[in-house]
Amino acid sequence: MKYCKKCKHLYNDSDELCTDCKKTLYEITDNNTPVFLMSAGGFELQRIKTALEDNGIPCDGVRQKYTTSAEAVTGYDSSYQDIIVPYAGYEKAYEVCVGIGAIKEGEEEILEDEAAPINDGAKTATEEFEEMSSTKRRTVRIVSAIILILIFALVIYGTDFITGFIKGLFS
Repeated sequence: MKYCKKCKHLYNDSDELCTDCKKTLYEITDNNTPVFLMSAGGFELQRIKTALEDNGIPCDGVRQKYTTSAEAVTGYDSSYQDIIVPYAGYEKAYEVCVGIGAIKEGEEEILEDEAAPINDGAKTATEEFEEMSSTKRRTVRIVSAIILILIFALVIYGTDFITGFIKGLFS
């Protein structure tokens, strides 16, 4: 097996370049080489890590480069992380993830956004919206801008009126 030293993804022996980062692939010589298992975030990340550790597979989460979460300060970090496992435990880790439903058998990981849509009779996004003409779009933008200016004016004049009324009570 070959792997990419940068993103840790596994590849077949016939591959030469990583499809993600276009780096040269290297042959795995050590069973402790860290390799990419899947990406997960929030509760799903904790669930997968716990299942792996319960099965004796050491794992680590590596924060994805551009998906850091502002909620990390509050103690609940919902950003996605890449789950890294040793090469020796990759197959067992994969089976554990299939067993808990985190990975479909023979496919890539399950992402929350790719779940099957629930058809409750509602129109889909493509059926619900139609393309607007440029004239209609311009008219909607102008009317929206005018309404926004009116709302700001009402808030400012309303605040002035209330503060003037309160000043009048104490004069």
